[in-house]
Amino acid sequence: MKAERHLPSDRLKPFVKAFMLIESEDGTVNHILPDTSLTLAFGTAGTVAYVEEDGHTRLPVSVITGLRKTSRQLEYAKNSATLVVQFNEAGAASFFREPLHELFGVSVSLDTLIPRRKLDEVEDRLAEANRYAQRIAVVERFMLSQLKEPDSDRLIRKTVQAIKFANGDIRIKDLVADLPISQDAFEKRFRRIIGTSPKQFAKIVRFRNVISQVPQRKSLTDAALTAGYFDQAHFIKDFEAFTGKTPKDFFQSPAFW
Repeated sequence: MKAERHLPSDRLKPFVKAFMLIESEDGTVNHILPDTSLTLAFGTAGTVAYVEEDGHTRLPVSVITGLRKTSRQLEYAKNSATLVVQFNEAGAASFFREPLHELFGVSVSLDTLIPRRKLDEVEDRLAEANRYAQRIAVVERFMLSQLKEPDSDRLIRKTVQAIKFANGDIRIKDLVADLPISQDAFEKRFRRIIGTSPKQFAKIVRFRNVISQVPQRKSLTDAALTAGYFDQAHFIKDFEAFTGKTPKDFFQSPAFW
């Protein structure tokens, strides 16, 4: 499988982290970990399907995926190609009016949020484009036409930065202490804009931090304790919930994203 990362144009940088171009000549199964970014995906060749216990579920050509608390497996067919848009945290809320926590744990056809007629135009232009630079340009024009809030919520953006700075090891009560808003109102606002609760978001940030720290630590236990897990049992419980695997099996399995 080939994957290339491309940065967005300056106009989209406040909202979009990156474009990912994913191609598979021979077909492959990709394991994807929970992350803090919602994604859009536009299939430009072949098919992609969820691998589930009871079979495979083919994804629509254009799909939006909310945040998740578990890993997932995607099967890319032979000669498939997909253009993925990774939003910045809080970035997706600038394009969609719908509360984003309603997408938590699911992937739905993009025409759930965008008129089918407009989406048909985008898919047709993507099919006509013969280079990825052209396809990225098509998606950027589409996204700019959908931009509804040029300035994302500063309060939520600030708290996201605080959670990430603390590597997820932070109590929500402490996070809200100095904010001009009640905890209940803050959590509702956070869910609507980010796509999950601040507590769940912090758990994802902390888990991703542990995974990134493992190569630099003498042991996984050391990395977990440094990240704020109070004991090994607590860490293993969270680890299995996020990945579906024990730490040992996870690090012996094919690469995750």
